[in-house]
Amino acid sequence: MNSPALRHEAAPDGWRQRVSHAFSRAAIDYERLATAQRVMGDALWARLPREARHILDLGCGPGGWSQSLAEHYAPGARVIGLDLAPGMLDVARRDRGDGVHWICGDATALPLASAGLDLVFSNLALQWCPDLDAALAELHRTLRPGGRALINTLGPETLAEVGHAWQRPGRRTALLDFRRPEHYREAARRAGFRRVSVDASRSRFHYPNMTAVMASIKGVGAQASRPGGHLTRADLVRASQRYERLREPEGLPVTYHLLTLELER
Repeated sequence: MNSPALRHEAAPDGWRQRVSHAFSRAAIDYERLATAQRVMGDALWARLPREARHILDLGCGPGGWSQSLAEHYAPGARVIGLDLAPGMLDVARRDRGDGVHWICGDATALPLASAGLDLVFSNLALQWCPDLDAALAELHRTLRPGGRALINTLGPETLAEVGHAWQRPGRRTALLDFRRPEHYREAARRAGFRRVSVDASRSRFHYPNMTAVMASIKGVGAQASRPGGHLTRADLVRASQRYERLREPEGLPVTYHLLTLELER
């Protein structure tokens, strides 16, 4: 059994390959299990500008938001769906048709021309980038003057209950090191954005049991294990018992610390 989510300390060797592989494996079940991701994406969608013609969906996954963007800004919009995971793009091409241009690529080295985008939409992908400065520099480079990036990412209180359940004395949990809001503000300013807004909120979801909690995380790709991250059956029992102490009337809680960035070039 793998630990729930990978730390990206100093972008270890093989990091991109492991993330790409994990999300590719999750592609088939992603839409079915991504309830929390859809809810948070809806809040980002409400911030869309009235007009945009050249649009990037960064970390597009199986392409649901990409297709919605193409329909929303039709006719005349050109939407690019970009993801690190080839498996996600295979599902997008199969299910979403030809209205979006699909590209396999890395947020820190976008295969796009400079100053060509009006809008970047990114729902819950940026937390997977070990080099935040490089990713934001690429967004700044590819946006035209006046262009806007709308980004959902996750802050340090995310999955606090999961971290509590899996914590063991003398061992760090394998959860991602989610960045603080000020980290994003400072990085966006270093990248050159002239207007930077970072809003924080918390979304809470409930699941019937530990298995459902882990499926909601692992089933959307967030299960890449770190070296040495193998867990035993005893670990699972211990984690389940610790999680049960947090149970609420609605079920076992999972908190997402949502950070919504609005960046203008």
